[in-house]
Order: sequence, then C-alpha cells, then structure tokens
Amino acid sequence: MQESQSLSQKKNFPLGKRTREPMWNGFALARYHEYISCCLNLVLLKELLLTMAEDDLSHPDLDKEAGEEFLQEVFQIMLEEGIRKGMDASEKVCDWKEPDDLQQILDLELKNGGEPRERLLERCRDVIRYSVKTCHPRFFNQLFSGLDPHALAGRLITEMLNTSQYTYEIAPVFVLMEEVVLRKLRELIGWEKGDGIFCPGGSISNMYAMNVARYHCFPDCKQKGNWSIPKLAVFTSRECHYSIQKGVAFLGIGTDNIYLVDVDEKGKMIPAHLEKQIIQAKSEGAFPFFVNATCGTTVLGAFDPLAEIADVCERHRIWLHVDAAWGGSALLSQRHRHLLDGIKRADSVAWNPHKMLMTGLQCSAFLLRDSSGLLQRCHCAKATYLFQTDKFYDTAYDRGDQTIQCGRKVDCFKLWLMWKANGTTGLERRVDRAFAFTRYLADEIKKRDGFQLVVEPEFINLCFWYVPPSLRGQEGCADYNLRLGKVAPVIKERMMKKGSMMVGYQPLGDRVNFFRQIVTNPAVTKKDLDFFLDEIERLGRDL
Repeated sequence: MQESQSLSQKKNFPLGKRTREPMWNGFALARYHEYISCCLNLVLLKELLLTMAEDDLSHPDLDKEAGEEFLQEVFQIMLEEGIRKGMDASEKVCDWKEPDDLQQILDLELKNGGEPRERLLERCRDVIRYSVKTCHPRFFNQLFSGLDPHALAGRLITEMLNTSQYTYEIAPVFVLMEEVVLRKLRELIGWEKGDGIFCPGGSISNMYAMNVARYHCFPDCKQKGNWSIPKLAVFTSRECHYSIQKGVAFLGIGTDNIYLVDVDEKGKMIPAHLEKQIIQAKSEGAFPFFVNATCGTTVLGAFDPLAEIADVCERHRIWLHVDAAWGGSALLSQRHRHLLDGIKRADSVAWNPHKMLMTGLQCSAFLLRDSSGLLQRCHCAKATYLFQTDKFYDTAYDRGDQTIQCGRKVDCFKLWLMWKANGTTGLERRVDRAFAFTRYLADEIKKRDGFQLVVEPEFINLCFWYVPPSLRGQEGCADYNLRLGKVAPVIKERMMKKGSMMVGYQPLGDRVNFFRQIVTNPAVTKKDLDFFLDEIERLGRDL
C-alpha cells in the first residue's frame, strides 16, 4: 500500500477511500479523451494508407503516354543533333571544354527530386553537343568511326528488348542469330566448323584465348589453379596490343613470363626470333603454351607472317592465337585478304567488326577452330538456376555457360542487320574503299613539302610526321627529334580546341611523336582528306 500511495502521489492521482482508484479531474479527463481520439485517428490513417497502397499497386506507376512522347522527342534530338549535325562536315567534330567548365555546364550531380521533361530534353541536347562526334567525316582519331544506319537500328532494338544472351528461353531469336553470324565469320577464316562467342571487346577476346589455351594444356588448372601447373610462357611481338600484357596479369600467369619477339622495320613479327625465344623459355624451365600473332597492329597496321608463325607453333606444339581485332575485316576483300594468309591454321582468332565494318561499339567475336566443346568445358559452372537439365526444349541452345559472364549483351543483331542490308559485297566495297582512301592520302603526302611517311602503309593506318618550315633541313641538329616530337601534340591541341577535326598521335620505339590517320567512314570524301592535310599545315606552319 505504501508503494501504491507513493506511486499515486508521484503521479498526482488522488486515491478514493474505498476503491483506491484514481479520481479524474476535468483536465485529466479532457487529456484522456484527446488521447483516445488520437489513437482512433491513427487507426483510421493506417487503414487509409493501406487502402491507398492497395490502390497504388492496382495501377502502373509509370505514365506510358508521357514516356512515349518523351522518347519521340529524344529520337528527334538524336536525329537532328547527333546524326544530321554529327555527320555534317561544316559542323564541329567536338565542342571542347575543360573538365571543370564541363562539370558546371552539365550539372552532373544526382538529386532527390526529379526534373521536368523540358529540362531533361535540354540535358540530352547538352550531352550530344559536348560529346565527340565519332560519325563526323573528319573524325580520324580511333580505329572506329562513322555511323551505319542499319547497325544503329539494330543497337536501338537491342537496347529496347533489354535481354541477355545466356539462354534460349530468354533470347531465342538472338541465340540462333549469334550462331549464324559466328559461323559466317569462321567461314571467312577458312574453318568448316568450330565454336565461338561474342565478347565485350577485343581485349577480352584475347584473354579468352589465353584461358582456353591454358585449359587445353592443363585441364586441372580450372579446379586446382596455377599451383598445379608449370611456369607458363607467352610469346608475342613487341608491337602487340597491350591487352596481352593485361591478360597475363589478370590470369595470374605474370607479365615476367611474356617473351617479346622482335619485329622488322614494318612492325611484323620475325618468325626466326620467335623460335629462338621459345627455345630460350624451355631452357629456363618454362612451358611455352601460347603464341599471339597480330593482324593489323594498333599503330603501324602491320600483319604478322601467319604461315611461318604457324610452322613454328606446329613444331613446338603451341597454341596459335591471331589477334585480328583490327585487321580481320580485310578477309571480306578478295583484293586484300592475302594479308591474312595462313589464318585458317590458327587455333583461335579475335575479330572486331565494330572497327572497320562500323557496327558500333561493341561487337567483338572470339572464334575457335575446336568443335569438341572446349569453350564450354573451360568456362562452365553449371548454375542450376539458369542451366537446368530438365527444360522442355533442347538445352544445347543455352550457350551462356561458355562465357565467364552471366548477363551478356546482345552484340550480334547490329552486325546481322547491317550485313542483311549491305550484303557481303557491300561490306567488301566498304573495306576496299578504306584501303583506297589510305592509298590516296599516302600519295598526296609524298607530293607535299613538310610531310613524311613513317612507313609505307600496307593496311589503312597512315603514319606520318608533319615537319614545320622551321625544322626543315635541320635533321642533323642534335635537338631535331626533341623539337619534332613536340609538333604533333601542339597541332592536336589546336584542332581539338577549334573543333575542326580529330586525329591521333603517338611515339613508337625510338620514333618521336607522329600522326596516325585512320579512314573507315564511307561518308568521307576526297574533299575531307584534302582538308585534313591542309588543316595540319595551317595549324602547324608557325611551329
């Protein structure tokens, strides 16, 4: 009772003499009624919110009509700003801005609230305006350029369907289509059968080749790792793509185990030195398992002598991979396919149609001569939530376990649709035109003062120096190369800030900076190429 009294006193509740219960005064009773009312309101509010939530779930949380209108306006912006202006030689290739300035213009930060349609459309215009127009007829900067309308249509449809290439049930059309396209590419190589997959870029295709070659030699490495196998040795030329270096690092082989093979003055691998390097690796206790030959080196566009390299590989029983990411499309040309003579003797090939054929990024095929299921055995994990064995259709069409990826973008449709539109003959004409333009430019360079070829081109890489008037006749000076090496970067900066065109430059070995011009865009004309040489001269004559 003392405890009760103490409690009641603390709460200021007077106790009745008989009931010992609180006696409510008017103020407390009013507060009690407010409390009850509040509880009832909360219950009603909860019921209302539940009803609203149920109503929300009964209707789409998406305005489809507004979405369609937005897409139509975006497509119109793409057509006007990206395609028509982007392919107009009188427009800028790029509207250059420094990073800090561009950050402020674009307002890239993401916020809690959404923005109205007009603001979003303006943002789309800004993105196109300040991006480089790779479809421009005066864009010569990369190994890709131009815009094929049929390939673009394929890319848009692919994005709209938003499917993954791993199983027939989710991508029936594209599973069948991919195999048709890969088979056609293998036929151009000269293989009657084989295997393959589309990969996210030529670098990954080269890594696939190394991984499959290692598995072919040592199947246990898939489970037991590199600890279970000898020290491996990889052989490639000094002019190879840097993805070989990245690949051996990624696969745990180690960059110290790359044996670089010398090249001749044109950048081609020397087969005799390849054999010396193989013998050297064996003497050092390494196991030679992979030779990478290149068809179309990145800078000079050199083609390694495949037939002679294949002879060496056969003698030493080494996997021969051909990185034809850049030069593979020459196989479409009856006039130029001789550059890849011997390619059918390769064990694997990487080929990027997104470069010379203009399918758009990305479209890279990894092709295998093996048809025994080596690719599947090397990479499969047999995930039962994707690759069930009791499906109602033939699961041989579920090709996704051949890859290191799970989700895989559809890359075959844009190439297939472009091929359907142009035919093999049309694609051959596109390749031949690129060669013809390179020949035209090389001949023009020989006629002009101050222009000097680095090497005579055999592919469509045109490499040259521009020597300004102040350096002509100064070749014997001690600082000549140092000063010449500074010319290309300054001209590049000027053309970028002017927006007139784009072309790449680089040093190579003991050669100082020189330009590398590439023409793959069929929209280019002789007028554009004449402008290119004139503009180099205009931008560099005062240096």
